[in-house]
Amino acid sequence: MQSPNVHPLFEQYVRSETRRQFFRRGGNALGTAALASLGLPLAAQGSDSGPIGGLGTLPHFPPKAKRVIYLHMVGGPSQMDLFDYKPQMNEWYDKDLPESVRNGQRLTTMTSGQTRFPIAPSKYKFAQHGQCGMWLSELLPETAKVVDDMCFVRSMHTEAINHEPAITLMQTGNMVTGRPCIGSWMSYGLGSLNSNLPTFVVMVAQPTNTEQIQAISARLWSSGCLPGEHAGVSFRSSGDPILYINNPAGVPSEVRRKTLDGLKTLNEMNFRAVGDPEIHTRIQQYELAFRMQSSVPELTSIASEPESTFELYGQEAKKPGSYANSVLLARRMVERDVRFVQVYLNNWDHHGNVNGRLPSQCKDVDRANYGLITDLKARGLLDSTLIIWGGEFGRTIYSQGGVSRDNYGRDHHPRCFTMWMAGGGIKGGVIHGETDDFSYNIVKDPVHIHDFHATILHLLGIDHERLSFRNQGLDLKLTGVEPAKVVQPLLA
Repeated sequence: MQSPNVHPLFEQYVRSETRRQFFRRGGNALGTAALASLGLPLAAQGSDSGPIGGLGTLPHFPPKAKRVIYLHMVGGPSQMDLFDYKPQMNEWYDKDLPESVRNGQRLTTMTSGQTRFPIAPSKYKFAQHGQCGMWLSELLPETAKVVDDMCFVRSMHTEAINHEPAITLMQTGNMVTGRPCIGSWMSYGLGSLNSNLPTFVVMVAQPTNTEQIQAISARLWSSGCLPGEHAGVSFRSSGDPILYINNPAGVPSEVRRKTLDGLKTLNEMNFRAVGDPEIHTRIQQYELAFRMQSSVPELTSIASEPESTFELYGQEAKKPGSYANSVLLARRMVERDVRFVQVYLNNWDHHGNVNGRLPSQCKDVDRANYGLITDLKARGLLDSTLIIWGGEFGRTIYSQGGVSRDNYGRDHHPRCFTMWMAGGGIKGGVIHGETDDFSYNIVKDPVHIHDFHATILHLLGIDHERLSFRNQGLDLKLTGVEPAKVVQPLLA
């Protein structure tokens, strides 16, 4: 028999729920309280009044960085052609990689059938730059001007040897799909600094050369088991920046507002009856979408930028969807206190034709990266904005297939690769970690991906051991269950 004054949908939910669901349902009282904040006037939700949402216990200590721009080079840039100078390899040209160096390391199916592994020295010239003396490839002349603002980690390593698990591990801390990504953890833990824009934005830039494109799935910016409101919002390079952000033809803003008010009332009734936290997410998404109708067009329009901006980032910054344009938009976003901006750039998977592809890839990023660091520094934003650049693994010193002095290909290499960071509490002019003469094994100061994640969280004022989310009886963390450490030498 149905109980009096109880919604039948709620009674059915209660009768079918498990013991674990019952105890979890008690936590939804917080969600009900959070609904009330949606009715606040926008003036009360601005960045001046502090973070919106997030966990009340964070940050654990004063942060060095408030915002992050993460530039992920999909495919794995070749460290020995860009950052890890190995002049000794010229004497090893076309000789086989010694087994004592490879030491039984597993290979991808793309080179495991090769009868030999001929050494391919980098064809590019290197020179030292800045007071730190960082050796940099001739392909990065603009980046060379700001090396003293950057920190290079030449001893990154991972367990993943193929793209999908490697990118997933780099973005979520686990090779298994379905875990929250870094941007979602930031949104969940620290909340928003601007109620009119997403906390976490994703852009997929278009490379000039499209010879070998890897799949980039939206699951990489999924919130996983975290509430759906913490997923990344994808900005498009053509048409509306966000799908359906504009009203349909003939629907004025007043009608849309009235419609959303009605939907909000119905959703609040449903939330109180059923207690499903995803209803709360739906309400927030509707409200944020309405506010973004005015904020996003202003954000993505670069017409107001002076010509000096394009002299700094390069004229490619005027081209929608280019890497330079995406990086310029990232600067505009962090200016407006977007917490986390993720930019993906494809075509770094150099199994062949390094000579034909790597120069164009570097041309896409070199001026733009210099421009971003220089621009943020001039605006007083670099100290509070952490920039991260790198891929999911490195490349092999031996060639995939044939080898010549002028051209070669490189397979995936998880044992060592290079990433760099700048701003946001990072010590400029640092060169951390060393590899052997073959750029194959780490010989000093290894940095695992979990250590890298722990360091990022530390810069944001978060103790990685204390940021977790309970899911299916487990307390999930970005850094996983194995020991991870903050890499102190990288910190200012």
